[in-house]
Amino acid sequence: MSDFEWPAYVPVAEKRRQAERQLAKLRKKGQSVAPVKIEGRTIANTFWGKSWCTNLERYSDYATRLPRGRTYVRNGSVLDLQIAKGEVVAMVAGSSLYKIKIVIAPVAAARWKAICRDCAGAIDSLVELLQGRLAKGIMDRVCREGDGLFPSPGEIKLSCNCPDWADMCKHVAAALYGVGARLDEKPQLLFVLRGVDENELLANAGKDLALTKAVPSAAKKLDDSDVAALFGLEMAESADSDAVIPAAPKRHQESEMSKSRKMFAVKTAAAAKKSKSHYAARKKQGSRKTIPVSPVRGGARSRPRNSA
Repeated sequence: MSDFEWPAYVPVAEKRRQAERQLAKLRKKGQSVAPVKIEGRTIANTFWGKSWCTNLERYSDYATRLPRGRTYVRNGSVLDLQIAKGEVVAMVAGSSLYKIKIVIAPVAAARWKAICRDCAGAIDSLVELLQGRLAKGIMDRVCREGDGLFPSPGEIKLSCNCPDWADMCKHVAAALYGVGARLDEKPQLLFVLRGVDENELLANAGKDLALTKAVPSAAKKLDDSDVAALFGLEMAESADSDAVIPAAPKRHQESEMSKSRKMFAVKTAAAAKKSKSHYAARKKQGSRKTIPVSPVRGGARSRPRNSA
């Protein structure tokens, strides 16, 4: 074959069989692989997968290589795809087995804060976020070109060990589309890839932390009794006491109760004294009465005189 001849056409079915054979060899060697499998012609079906693919296709830098990449990923040529923080590593089957590495810069801190601020109070459920079931305005903000969550070409570095001179070869393009397909299964991998925490987008993110910092915990608060025990002091009751009832009204209430008790005691004593004097008068009056005594029974018997 001369330098100007095109390679022989290989049917799609044959390409799939070749990919399956190479995948079986990798597994036989004990290598853990995560292939990208596409059913039909649609690469991505969910919000995040479609949005990733749309982001790729909005840049003219990738326009000439993306169509071949779509063909490769549909044929099952992406035999392995691993997504981690800041990078994508893949193996793509072509005339040989090629290794791809895609490095993606993390989202800048200021940019991520702006996204969180613009979405503040609008995202209540992490499940709805990962499923893309939020208001269109919120999702458009997260996916916005230039300052959204998806990377621009300037934030992506591509490498493949194939002989193609282009920065984005068809193998790299297949791996990038494979990311979109993988986000259908695990949308949280997008946040892992960009180095951000999706929980920070939730409506109440940071509020609990602020409340925790504002209010000291009960375990760290030192009671007056603890201070007294620690330093051996007699602590005076402070004006800032936690008691709901102020000290002055409390003393007033106690004096009123004491006064009532004293009055009750005085009345009780007076009633008892009156009853006692009444009883004594009756007793005295009863002792003055004269009861006639029979000369035989009541008085002293006269002793009989002696007859002799």
